[in-house]
Amino acid sequence: MKTLVLLSDVPSFGYRPRDIRNGLAMPPRMTLKNILQIMTKPSWAINTLKQGIPGFATLKPYMDAGMSMKQLGQFMNKTFSGRLNEERIKTIRDKWKGKLVIKGVASEEDMETAIRLGIDGIIISNHGGRQLDAGESAIRALSLLAPKYKSKIKLMMDSGIYSGPHIAKAIASGADFVFLGRAFMYGVAALGHRGGNHTIAILKTQLKQVMEQVGVENLDDLSKHLVTNFAASV
Repeated sequence: MKTLVLLSDVPSFGYRPRDIRNGLAMPPRMTLKNILQIMTKPSWAINTLKQGIPGFATLKPYMDAGMSMKQLGQFMNKTFSGRLNEERIKTIRDKWKGKLVIKGVASEEDMETAIRLGIDGIIISNHGGRQLDAGESAIRALSLLAPKYKSKIKLMMDSGIYSGPHIAKAIASGADFVFLGRAFMYGVAALGHRGGNHTIAILKTQLKQVMEQVGVENLDDLSKHLVTNFAASV
């Protein structure tokens, strides 16, 4: 059965000074700074040239043929609407026959709404802290919501998860499943196609070491051995 995930953790584009400082744009702009950086990594540059211009495979069914990166950026801006409300979710729930998950839930009010609308699972997320640096950490929200809702709905989490110990902490706080993004981006950037599997191997080794150190055989038992009030450490 297929699963549809609705994103609610980007209600508007965040102000990201780092991206502005680094000149991140759609399409990417070539500057003297990044040209010099590319020249220091010839192997990466040659492999990138061989692969061609990166694309967005998930958007291809909705894009016109031959659309440039600039046109793609304009297309995304026109179609982007980060505003989700109960009525829009209800309409999707009525039409979608598979599993439905909402990403970005972080409060009791939204959790109650999700359960009432028949949502199958939620992903507690603050979009990796990239939208609002002063926002509550995802793992703190998880530790507050899990005691009340873990038996009512599937609880998942992302944001701030980079290592095996982080995965263990999230599971100990009540997560049924944990998502990672940045760690895999680093792995693929460093090792190409091998990077994803290499990252998984590192995470599995780290998580196994945590379980061995605290003396548990099952992930469900981590909550009995790990201190769960550790939001500041993630």
